[in-house]
Amino acid sequence: MQDYEKLGVFYLGREFDLESGKRKDSLVLYDSKDLVTHGVCVGMTGSGKTGLCLALLEEAAIDGVPVIAVDPKGDLGNLLLTFPNLAPGDFRPWINEDDARRKGMSADEFATEQASTWKSGLAEWGEDGERIGRLRAAADFAIYTPGSSAGLPLSILRSLDAPPAALREDREMLAERVTTTATSLLTLAGIDTPPRSREHILLSTILSTAWNAGNGLDLAAIIQQVQQPPVQRVGVMELESFFPSKDRFDLATAFNNVLAAPDFQSWMDGEPLNVDRLFFTPEGKPRISVISIAHLGDRERMFFVSLLLNELVGWMRAQQGTTSLRALFYMDEIFGFFPPVANPPSKTPFLTLLKQGRAFGLGCLLATQNPVDLDYKGLANAGTWWLGRLQTERDKQRVLDGLEGAVAAGGGRFDRSYFDQALSRLSTRIFLMNNVHEDAPVVMESRWAMSYLRGPLTREQIRLVMSPRKALAPPPVPPPAPAVPTGAPAAGPAPAVRAASVAAAGSAVPATPRPVLAPDIPQFFVPRVSAKPAGGALTYLPMALGVGSVAFSDARSGVSHTRALTIVAEIEARLGSVAWADATAIDVPAKELGSEPETGAQFGALPPSAAKAKTYEGWSKTFKAWLAQSQSLTLLKSSQTGAVSAPDESERDFRIRLQTLTREQRDQAVDQMRQKYAAKVAALDEKIRRAQQAVDRESEQASQQKLQTAVSLGATVLGALFGRKTLSTSTLGRATTTARGVGRTMKESQDIELAKQTLAAAQQQKSELEASIQADVAALGGAMDPLTETLAPLMLKPKRTDVAVEIVALAWVPVWQDTSGGCTPAWKA
Repeated sequence: MQDYEKLGVFYLGREFDLESGKRKDSLVLYDSKDLVTHGVCVGMTGSGKTGLCLALLEEAAIDGVPVIAVDPKGDLGNLLLTFPNLAPGDFRPWINEDDARRKGMSADEFATEQASTWKSGLAEWGEDGERIGRLRAAADFAIYTPGSSAGLPLSILRSLDAPPAALREDREMLAERVTTTATSLLTLAGIDTPPRSREHILLSTILSTAWNAGNGLDLAAIIQQVQQPPVQRVGVMELESFFPSKDRFDLATAFNNVLAAPDFQSWMDGEPLNVDRLFFTPEGKPRISVISIAHLGDRERMFFVSLLLNELVGWMRAQQGTTSLRALFYMDEIFGFFPPVANPPSKTPFLTLLKQGRAFGLGCLLATQNPVDLDYKGLANAGTWWLGRLQTERDKQRVLDGLEGAVAAGGGRFDRSYFDQALSRLSTRIFLMNNVHEDAPVVMESRWAMSYLRGPLTREQIRLVMSPRKALAPPPVPPPAPAVPTGAPAAGPAPAVRAASVAAAGSAVPATPRPVLAPDIPQFFVPRVSAKPAGGALTYLPMALGVGSVAFSDARSGVSHTRALTIVAEIEARLGSVAWADATAIDVPAKELGSEPETGAQFGALPPSAAKAKTYEGWSKTFKAWLAQSQSLTLLKSSQTGAVSAPDESERDFRIRLQTLTREQRDQAVDQMRQKYAAKVAALDEKIRRAQQAVDRESEQASQQKLQTAVSLGATVLGALFGRKTLSTSTLGRATTTARGVGRTMKESQDIELAKQTLAAAQQQKSELEASIQADVAALGGAMDPLTETLAPLMLKPKRTDVAVEIVALAWVPVWQDTSGGCTPAWKA
């Protein structure tokens, strides 16, 4: 592992001198945290834009940052063409045979040449097959193809599910989600109407009504509700006056034509469009998800991208805040999706991501080769711009206008003349990078990509590269289990219960009228959820109801959690006791239990003990004792970070959270190292500069180039740590004070030998300082991988005072009794 990898910086290339046209030695290392403020890459075809962006995605993968990359052109599939052995046979299936023929070479010869070219190209940039191996091991790589089975298909069904509760509670965010989804659906149906059209308003009303109730929809349900809307008035107008049924039928027909199209089934197949699963595997490993949309038409592209962006906004809002880069969204061509004047359904969620993403650690990297038709006002939220060769003077001036606005928004000073001249002199793979977090812009040459850049992948090539993955495709992922490590006592959020109760035993139940009980005996009726079967009679069976809560706390781990329980248990008729240990949890809050039975229901025989009020006092005591003895909370603890899993957090989700926490701790440690060493480095650099100046003056060889060389950070660990970062005012002050002392000493001495000795001593001090920094950096690289760390179980038991009993009462549980006397549960456990 390279030092810069341990520090969380991305190796993008080397600095480039436009005057000489030569590459410099200094590495261009980009702090991953800076991408939280987003990035924009602009360059014409042939500028090397795709290679630079792929290199950045490679660096993100090595750093464990998950990526969703939308690929409108087919180039991003090259990320899966990585060959650690760099053998010709690895390249052979992926070469462009037309290129081979143009060179007069056989396919095998051309593959050999490509392997040699890649090996030498990587070596020239300090890379090799070992680093490619680390890239492949760091993340899972996959190509998704919505609307096609070439790659992994994606189902859009989930995209019409109700948004998360947190988003539904934000009225403004929900309104944006409704508006963009309605516009996307209308676009897919070929209906181009403004948001104030009756079609848009009706569809928005349908979506809003369902989502506010927590209900999802699919296209078939939308077609049905367009014809029979869930409202009778729209605003103050009657529905028929606002949108007559005949006209609604035409709208429903348009959606039905989409649903009935032969190729629409492919949109329903595959994995659900779930951002969490696009970012991480079921085990929690970071994933680089390339979503290829090159095969889709314009309407389908807009429809899918808008749905994806909405899902991404919902996922983002559910995350905790962070200052580190948690995840990255990349789009290889945003032309048409982010225009300056028009308002397509993709634009609003794009703006939301750019404005709010940094608070949640979600970085956006947007690229284009069409710089004119972009909303640069929206892109002013981007902190880093990579500008490559542009095609026309108009393109250049438009980009300069946009960049000037971005720099001004960040409070910086924009030298338009410098940028104008620099942009005019760029060539292939040469970029001008402006990062608001650094001292000044830098001209750079992008490094050699580790991925084999063979050009756009066809659908057949996508099918080929994904065939091994599709053959091993796992079954649908079940809901995550509670976070209980192997071998630990199983105690999830609900009590251990028996799956079957007397209500499901299938035995005959003698039917009696409803018993008359004393008013001081509380009784509740569990709601019926299943429909009446043929020949079935509704019968209520008596059981004991227990409602209580158990509190778990641990000050050392910062755990404080209360578990609420609502359970029913059998009443032993002969002994009058309750089998709490065999209780069954019911999926109904206590406040929703009924107080009256359904009309015409029968009742099972009531045990004599259940007719006595005093009995319930005894049951309450045994219920509390059972809760105190049976309940426990098992969590997972990371010894490396000290973090503890949340009560309902799966091991997968906990390991994902640990990855973000580990990255935050690393970034914090790097910041502390910068603060610790910045003054020392600045003082020594000034001391060396003054000493070199004295030596040169005495030797009459003063040269600005030598002065720069004397304090160059170059490709050392200091370059990785400080790069082009701005030093604080206080740091510069301390360094200047030290330098003045050095200057006075040098002025007082005209002895050339003393000057040389002083220079040598300062250089030795800097070498020792570098060694100290190197040791600190090595310690950063020793952190344990959150994916492989052994997590320790943390089991908490409640004290008796932590157990509260709210209700112990008689519960009437509904069952269906058939003509033969058998029983089927009619309630939900």
